[in-house]
Amino acid sequence: MTNTKKFVASLTLACAALASPTAFAADISNPPAVIELAEGAGFFGRLITGSASGDTFADHYTFSAGAGSAIVADLFSYSGSPSDGIDITGIDLYTATGTLVSSGTAITSDGIEQWQLASSGLAADNYYVQVSGSMRSGTPAVYSASLAVTPVPEPATYGMMLGGLALVGVLARRRRL
Repeated sequence: MTNTKKFVASLTLACAALASPTAFAADISNPPAVIELAEGAGFFGRLITGSASGDTFADHYTFSAGAGSAIVADLFSYSGSPSDGIDITGIDLYTATGTLVSSGTAITSDGIEQWQLASSGLAADNYYVQVSGSMRSGTPAVYSASLAVTPVPEPATYGMMLGGLALVGVLARRRRL
């Protein structure tokens, strides 16, 4: 009789475990957004509120760069305390086709996560920065970042500059004579 009770109790517990809803982490990624670059610099970021504990995200921010350009991005995340809020797991630079170009590095101090991303010698193309992470708790959190794209002058620009310097030199020589 005792074995039967144990068997029925085990069977009941197993059925209850199978019937209960299973909690999975939800993907709370934003749709891709465009970084508006004004004179080669722009800002992007996100505020996450609500009960997003355990949820993950991979947000994409697109921009264009000219041939030979270099980029620098700094990302900061803020939350109530280091154990609450947001956990950034990476900031990466990809080509428009999804090829990884560069990955960022993390610097954490005093509960503020900072990530830095840099890459140079880019081809003229569209790129996107992907910010990945998860929510540690339901506490509201935010990340914000700046992106600077430094264009490299075209060879024609150097030619015009050298031509202008030569002209200034010729004019200076004529005045001395």
